[in-house]
Amino acid sequence: MHISNLITLFGLPLALAVHHIRVSVPSSQQLQHPNTLLASTHATLTTLSNAYSAPLRSDNTFDFRNVSSGSYLLDVHCHTHTFAPLRVDVRDVTPDVVGDDQEVQVWGTFRGNEWSNKGEVVQAQRGDGIWTFDVKVQGGKDYFIERQAFSPLGLLKNPMILIAGFSMLIVFGMPYIMDNMDPELKAEFEERQKVQPSAAANPLQNFDAAAWLAGSTSSSSKKTEVPSNADRGITR
Repeated sequence: MHISNLITLFGLPLALAVHHIRVSVPSSQQLQHPNTLLASTHATLTTLSNAYSAPLRSDNTFDFRNVSSGSYLLDVHCHTHTFAPLRVDVRDVTPDVVGDDQEVQVWGTFRGNEWSNKGEVVQAQRGDGIWTFDVKVQGGKDYFIERQAFSPLGLLKNPMILIAGFSMLIVFGMPYIMDNMDPELKAEFEERQKVQPSAAANPLQNFDAAAWLAGSTSSSSKKTEVPSNADRGITR
């Protein structure tokens, strides 16, 4: 009799130290039918010392039982949709403190930021000894990139097409412009074309690379030998 009483007394703090948490997936614009989620969808509550996992139930909820006190990160793992992570603080209430009855507190959290950086408060309600709150769906996951369909307007964005079109406009449009040009302006333009000197000759055009490599000068660069008086037949 005394042994059973001792077991009851020692087991009472352990029973008070655990909590029952239920997370529900509500219907939203991003997910109108939560019951279409895959059966592999599950949620985890993780902290440095403890980790809990719960599968998706038929009523679109995740049921965590016997959760001990601590600060947890709630993640919902799903292949088709992304869920917002939540910070869940579970603590033991103090009966002596008035108004200290909120055992489970939930906030939004941000990955990559400090743990103390809390987001928007998520209301958690208690009923029949179970703390319940909702988890928000952020959107669907895309694993494939759809190939863009052919668009004729997309050709106009190609630089090569733009250059070719501008060149064709000059080729076919210049004669029309010349025909409609003012006669005096046209005559002045033609005169300038005649007076304009030809392009300067390329200095490398007559360059003899073989002679330069052989160390000899080209025939054009050789000096002209002046014949002597004897060769000219001049005598004094």
